[in-house]
Amino acid sequence: MTKAAANPDVLNVDMQGNIAVLTMTRPDKRNAMNDDLLGALKAFFMDPPKDARAVVLTGTAGHYCSGLDLSEHVKRSTEETLYHSRSWHAVMDMIQFGGLPVVSAIFGAAIGGGLELATSTHVRIAEPSTIFQLPEGRRGIFVGGGATVRVGRILGSDRMTEMMLTGRKFNAEEGVQLGLAHYAVGEGGALALAMELAGKIARNAPMSNYMMINSISRIDDMSKADGLYVESLSAAVSQSGPDADEGLRAFLEKRAPKFR
Repeated sequence: MTKAAANPDVLNVDMQGNIAVLTMTRPDKRNAMNDDLLGALKAFFMDPPKDARAVVLTGTAGHYCSGLDLSEHVKRSTEETLYHSRSWHAVMDMIQFGGLPVVSAIFGAAIGGGLELATSTHVRIAEPSTIFQLPEGRRGIFVGGGATVRVGRILGSDRMTEMMLTGRKFNAEEGVQLGLAHYAVGEGGALALAMELAGKIARNAPMSNYMMINSISRIDDMSKADGLYVESLSAAVSQSGPDADEGLRAFLEKRAPKFR
């Protein structure tokens, strides 16, 4: 096992084989997002380790991420807040569309910006302690890290509006029912399942993973005709490389494929 750290004060990066385990490390702030943590995430996803095939993202000290560090929010002007929101959007897009599958192991707070961060990842696992919440409206502010797009697409605008108006909290089981999480596990079980699923995902062909990450959500934004065309393009690209040949040979030879 090799280790590297983008900024160990806020984000620990631990390479376990071809899986990069990213742990947010601001325990005194329930891993709230500040500029240093956002910058560390940006640095990792801009230039991930060459041998990384999947990522597990999690928190420490009982929490995933409690959202924006409000002690920093009050220091920003209107213009600065606009630019800061757009910087969040850039990093969340980098996570969602960068090409590396990201699995979130969630416990404790996945609140506000923490929920925005979680919904930029591709597989979400929640423990019983998990709290999904968007409390911004009850603090006199509005979401700015992408919730209206990512959380809104999952819940629908009507349910997200109610969630924000009332400050409603959802637990792990409710999160699975609503689509905020894909798996609910027992206490302490999120990281183990995240590693198991990340290992399975890492064994897929890299181009297949890339297409699943980049094509499906974009097709959801398109008309039926445009979506079907992009599906055909994605199929053509993924099926024309050596990994597709290896996958077919492995199937015919009744063995596990060995992709690049």
